[in-house]
Amino acid sequence: MTPGELDEHVGRMAQDGYTILERVIEPELVDELAREVDRLERELAIGPASNLFEGKHTLRVYNLLARGKAFERIPVHAAVLPIIERVLDRGCLVSSLSSIGILPGETAQPIHADDQLIPLPKPHVPIICNTMWAITDFTAANGATRLVPGSHRRDRNPALGVAHPTLAAEMPRGSVLVFDGSIWHHGGANLTQERRTGIAMNYCAGWLRQQENQQLGIPLEVARGFEPRLRKLCGFALYRGLLGHIDRCSPADLLDGTGPRPVVGVV
Repeated sequence: MTPGELDEHVGRMAQDGYTILERVIEPELVDELAREVDRLERELAIGPASNLFEGKHTLRVYNLLARGKAFERIPVHAAVLPIIERVLDRGCLVSSLSSIGILPGETAQPIHADDQLIPLPKPHVPIICNTMWAITDFTAANGATRLVPGSHRRDRNPALGVAHPTLAAEMPRGSVLVFDGSIWHHGGANLTQERRTGIAMNYCAGWLRQQENQQLGIPLEVARGFEPRLRKLCGFALYRGLLGHIDRCSPADLLDGTGPRPVVGVV
């Protein structure tokens, strides 16, 4: 991605609350991720949930970084992470990583904002920046994510159950939707006979609590195999040289077994 293209995507994030990166994921990686999601659903005997938010005809697998090497390529992907770092900052964290398979017959998810549990007045600076990876084509008919453009700049969250005009984020397989955590959105209804599969790669500011507890959810022996940037994204590092320390030391020492190296100057 050129600096100019990066600026354009960041500008669309500020104005509309979302942007789409078309066909930026390598086809071989998309194929591998599709196989891995299928494997996990079979091995874990994943079934639909019993609530409207998760979907009664939707299959979800959580904590993917603990479940296969292929998923490690997602948070650090060079076509996506630079946008996240511009919207948040380089201290951003992996908040959650999960697959979402919307099956035929699924109804539309309630409209919501991903940051609506955070008790901050709106509008506010971006604190959550999420992405949806298209493992299959996303269409208006098969359940593509639907958005209310510009709603990330509103002074409130959407009321539960109230309908709003939305735009379907249609995109071909291998594309990525990036959206601000404040934008109003929902998963669409699947009116086709085909499954819609996406991977939700969600990030948050380095000072915000992660949606999934990465430090407990990912076994240390797995995290030790992560590349340095992925370790930091998962919280095995310090935010701005202070937040997240253990006895004034970086949590990276727990992974490396290098012993305590005090690096924090606590005032």
